[in-house]
Amino acid sequence: MKQRDTVSMPTADIEKLLDGGRKLQLATINPDGTPHLISMFYAMLDGRIAFWTYRASQKARNLARDPRVTCLVEDGDDYFELRGVQIAGEVRRIDDLAGVTEIGRLVAARMAGQDAAVLDDYVAHAATKRSAYLVEPRRVVSWDHRRLAG
Repeated sequence: MKQRDTVSMPTADIEKLLDGGRKLQLATINPDGTPHLISMFYAMLDGRIAFWTYRASQKARNLARDPRVTCLVEDGDDYFELRGVQIAGEVRRIDDLAGVTEIGRLVAARMAGQDAAVLDDYVAHAATKRSAYLVEPRRVVSWDHRRLAG
């Protein structure tokens, strides 16, 4: 058996890591072809990564031109603790206020680590200036180095 097969996570473990996370690394493609890599708070909606950003942001401009993204959610500090999920796919942009607000509330709940009600005014104000995105996965790669420790 290859080491890759040993460290790959079963679907249930992937879902648990994604459901429990708050931040991810998001890579979009700049006009010159280089990656634009940033940290984002995210939420899960119907099993897909969801995030929002200001419509004038670099990532929003990149996604309007090319909807391809790669998302990385990782955990662990030492080698035998490292685990992560990398999702490559395309985004579906959401611009209607109700949809943007829904995703904004989900993301805010993770940011606050609790009920997003404390951030309702922030979400309502920010939603008018933002777009939201759902990641449609095309390829999922995972690893859990805890499996190597036996």
